[in-house]
Amino acid sequence: MTARRGICAVATALAVAALALALAGCLNEQSPDLFLLTRTGQGSKLTLLANDGGTIRCNGGKARTLPDPLLIEARDLAQDLDKDARRGLTIRPSPGTVFDYRIKLEHGTISFPDSAARSRTELSQATLFAAQAAQQACGLSG
Repeated sequence: MTARRGICAVATALAVAALALALAGCLNEQSPDLFLLTRTGQGSKLTLLANDGGTIRCNGGKARTLPDPLLIEARDLAQDLDKDARRGLTIRPSPGTVFDYRIKLEHGTISFPDSAARSRTELSQATLFAAQAAQQACGLSG
């Protein structure tokens, strides 16, 4: 009987270990990226890769924590810009443009100058997100 108990104990331990490994694999899934925002123009180029798991990569650097209010804003932006991305919205720069934005989302890419943000709320929110994320999450000047 003791040998049998020993075999059962080993089998149980192996089953528990296998289950733990399987669960760890499920819990280690990567969250999808929400968008890649690139800002060019006067000053330094800025790239922000916002991830649905609450992280952001600034200018190709390591992942940093995205504060909850900015994560919510990033999720809202991804949703609000989806229709424009599917259509491939492109607005050409006009005189007086300081920054050009390009936002790559799951279903396409949009590009627009900062001056277009005056007439479209979702574009204005994107430019504000870029400045706030650069300052708050990335420690950049904005």
